[in-house]
Formats: sequence, structure tokens, C-alpha cells
Amino acid sequence: MFEDLEPRPARGAPLIALTREDLDGYSVADLKERIATLEAEVARAQAAIDGKSSQRNAADALFNFGG
Repeated sequence: MFEDLEPRPARGAPLIALTREDLDGYSVADLKERIATLEAEVARAQAAIDGKSSQRNAADALFNFGG
């Protein structure tokens, strides 16, 4: 119940924090793993965009009456 009163973090806050993180403490292997993880997330986001675009195009085609 009280959780509803707590302010929600901004949607992009974790991403902003990630971009500001100090990388000096990471090894080369850690950085490569981080890059691989981020590349996988980019691919996942691109797939979501592609899926939403396909759905939008299908809806547009369904409701486009040529006028």
C-alpha cells in the first residue's frame, strides 16, 4: 500500500546510470563481457522495434480504406 506512494524511478534512469559508471575497475575480460551483454540488449530492443513496426503496419493496412 505504501509502495504506491513512493516515487517511481524514471524509465531511463538505469540506462543513464550505466553510461556514467566508472569502467576503470573492470578487467579487459569484464569489459568484453559487458559489451557482449549490451550488444545482446541492443538486438533485443531492435527486435521489439521491428515487432511493433510490423504490428503498426498491419493495423495501418487493415484500416486504410484508400481514401
